[in-house]
Amino acid sequence: MKIIIGSDHRGVNLRKEIIKNLVEDGFEVVETSIPNSDTDDYPDFAFDVGKKVLDGDNLGILICGNGIGISIAANKVKGIRCARVVNSDDVFKAKTHNGANIIAIGADGHEIDEVMEMVNLFISTKPVSETRHKKRVEKIIKYENGEYNEL
Repeated sequence: MKIIIGSDHRGVNLRKEIIKNLVEDGFEVVETSIPNSDTDDYPDFAFDVGKKVLDGDNLGILICGNGIGISIAANKVKGIRCARVVNSDDVFKAKTHNGANIIAIGADGHEIDEVMEMVNLFISTKPVSETRHKKRVEKIIKYENGEYNEL
């Protein structure tokens, strides 16, 4: 498993700190190949990380100013379930209830210790296993594939 990570210009410093911590902990980290600039656009990073997450059994981390825009963009990539998270409870439920394969974190207002707690929990938490949650995630996947006709 690889950890795929990307950020727009607002998340560069936090991204570098996360990478440093993950590499020190022995994880294989792959950064987006899109260069940052003062005028970069978060959807580009979301799309790139999303595609790379799907290219194997990988997890993704995205960072922008507040995590909202980049999570919306990531969810446009077929097969991605990205959750914007602000605490460990969000992370746990995103992974175990919603089958998240990417988390989006806001660069504003988070200390690195808090962020690493969320990142490590995301990586270590087992994916959806309860039947009721699996059924819901399967509905999302079927809808995305045009195989589920709601109501």
